[in-house]
Amino acid sequence: MSGSLFKPACAAAALALVSIGAPRAEDGRLLAQTFVRTLKAATSPVSAEAVITGDVQAQAQTNVSFRTNGKVAERLVEVGDHVKADQVLARLDPQEQRANLANAQAALTSAEALLTQAKLGFKRQESLMASGYTTRPSFDNAEQQLRTTQAAVDSAKAALGTAQEQYSYTELKSGVAGIVLSRSLETGQVVQAGQSVLVLAQDGPRDAVFNVYEALLASPPESRTIEVTLQSDLSVKTVGSVREISPSVDPASGTVRVKIGLRETPPAMTLGAVVIGRGRFRTRQAVVLPWSALYRWQSRPAVWVRDPATGTVAPRIVEIDRYGPDTIALASGIAPGEEVVVAGIQTLRPGQGVTVAEGPSTGAAR
Repeated sequence: MSGSLFKPACAAAALALVSIGAPRAEDGRLLAQTFVRTLKAATSPVSAEAVITGDVQAQAQTNVSFRTNGKVAERLVEVGDHVKADQVLARLDPQEQRANLANAQAALTSAEALLTQAKLGFKRQESLMASGYTTRPSFDNAEQQLRTTQAAVDSAKAALGTAQEQYSYTELKSGVAGIVLSRSLETGQVVQAGQSVLVLAQDGPRDAVFNVYEALLASPPESRTIEVTLQSDLSVKTVGSVREISPSVDPASGTVRVKIGLRETPPAMTLGAVVIGRGRFRTRQAVVLPWSALYRWQSRPAVWVRDPATGTVAPRIVEIDRYGPDTIALASGIAPGEEVVVAGIQTLRPGQGVTVAEGPSTGAAR
């Protein structure tokens, strides 16, 4: 009988001793110990890579337009055609320009006929003046008539040149070689002088154009060169450097346009081809932890930190710098040497005592 009473008393005493030594929460509740794995935080070099997509564009584009008004009589190219600098792309109905050219030619013929008559009259007066059979006023009038008709001929020649130039404007030529990107003219359409009817991508260097978020430009890649890969064929690669950065942010997308000038353009990288750009950022020191250490506390990212002196854990809000495939790099919140829980965080509570299943490993997470 006494033995049966002694056993419950011993069990109660033992439970009391355990309760006295066990960790408690702030409200006095007894917290059971939990086995966890920890990692001593340490800094390691971190080098992130930015991967963005864009397309291939020409470094120079030309808006082609007629230099005179008229009605389109013929269109000779389609979008995607490669054209030469002196190739005729379209023609206007030249009826008006042809009539102006004929009038200018007739005016020149008339002026030249009057000039011939004036020259004969001047020579006659000149010979009569030498023999004394004419008067000085008659000679002066003949000379004046010659000069007037000569000026009329010069004016008629200039008018003819203008008419010929206007007639040549009925043929549309780009003046540069390239590829037709777009067109806005059809046969029978009336166009105005200076109205853009074709957009031409000039032959020559190409750009890889990307729309990136402004935050990415705050810490540009360490290397001045960007690797550009064709999305449809990853074996097609080239390199380029930043040629132009837009000074303003696109209000629609919130991105900044960046143009990468390609050193060489592989034949497969045609205009409009989708490409992938890769740039590696400057290496820096940061605390790197495995994904398993990440916790959410007060709606913010956090990790559990173990105090070696008391064996208890507490949540610590951290700032994430970058996310990796299986790791996170911290911008702030954890100092090197602190012991971070990396396994067993699902049931932890602030102030809870924990037991490390294995000795805390040292160094950055792999």
